[in-house]
Amino acid sequence: MSEQRMTFSVQARLGIMMFLQFFIWGAWYVTLGTYLSETLKFDPAQIGRSYSAIPWGAVIAPFIVGMVADRFFAAQKVMAFMHLVGGGLLWYASGVVQPAVLFWVLLAYAICYSPTLSLANAVSFNKMENPEKQFPVIRVFGTVGWIVAGLVIGFMKIEAQDIPLKIAAGSSVLLGIFALFLPDTPPKSLGHKVTVRDVLGLETLKLMKNRSFAVFVAGSLLICIPLAFYYNFANMFMNDVGVANAAGKMTMGQMSEFIFMIIMPFFFVRLGVKKMLLIGMLCWVLRYVLFAFGNPESLVWMYYIGILVHGICYDFFFVTGQIYVDNTAPKAIQAQAQGFIAFVTYGVGMVIGANLSGEVVKYFTVEQIINWRAVWLFPAIMAGVIMLLFTALFKDHGAKQEEQA
Repeated sequence: MSEQRMTFSVQARLGIMMFLQFFIWGAWYVTLGTYLSETLKFDPAQIGRSYSAIPWGAVIAPFIVGMVADRFFAAQKVMAFMHLVGGGLLWYASGVVQPAVLFWVLLAYAICYSPTLSLANAVSFNKMENPEKQFPVIRVFGTVGWIVAGLVIGFMKIEAQDIPLKIAAGSSVLLGIFALFLPDTPPKSLGHKVTVRDVLGLETLKLMKNRSFAVFVAGSLLICIPLAFYYNFANMFMNDVGVANAAGKMTMGQMSEFIFMIIMPFFFVRLGVKKMLLIGMLCWVLRYVLFAFGNPESLVWMYYIGILVHGICYDFFFVTGQIYVDNTAPKAIQAQAQGFIAFVTYGVGMVIGANLSGEVVKYFTVEQIINWRAVWLFPAIMAGVIMLLFTALFKDHGAKQEEQA
């Protein structure tokens, strides 16, 4: 619990922090594929490898947070340093034209940016008396930041330019300076020995002897592979087929995410974990089928629905999954278990998905013309197979219950 009350000044600073944190990400990440394809003429495999740098950052980030930030330095100071360096790297990336060089620059940036996601949460939680009620109010500013970034980039019609990278770079420097004025958040593990096993949450592996939890982990990893197709190539696809203001329209996905986050408890109580997870997976299949068979004219509504189901895709699977892990893992390793799932999904799963998506798009490209229907049917079928296997193997009860059975 915080030693100080959550004053309006603290709330305002945390809200601005969260807004900028996700404005930075939303400003460059969504449209990167379009820029690399249309302006730098990268092939799809090179675009996929460029995007894979980001989940590699998620793989490395726990070591920085657990081994360094949590032990030696105040969270807001580490955050300031990372964003200042990250801003310089993004600005440099805006001038890079070689695929191999860009990968390493983006990897260096991801190593700077990824830890700040956890650090922003740590700074927020440190000043909260009731995190369950107070954190969502702060976190929603992040969603707003991502939406505003997409709307700005779309309105300026700069998706195929290097300007989004420069906007993100400037915003990163701004947040780096602003972070120095955030509430002090001392290292929580000062004086304690932290091991690699602790950082990666490897104690969670003990839960894998329970089939349902093992199936959940495997399903979470596998579903992130087709998920990467959307994150990496949806904006490029929308621009390629002629959808106007693609970046702005794709923010409907974050708007949907916000709405479904609010109404999710209503469905959770009535449907339970397994049905919620399956609905999330089913919507990934639906999204890709809609993208495959829609068109930018009479069937453009199929594209819009494909974007709007993002709220169900994300909230019903990933947020429900976080709740499932929290209810399944023993209290002593709950935090480690959440870190392990993040490592498996946003790290390992997305690395595989980013590289595979690039190779698939390249495979279905002939004389610089992409067969988008074939591209989207590939992850649709993959997600469908994963969903069917998950349906057959996953049981809607926790590991603790299985141990008693």
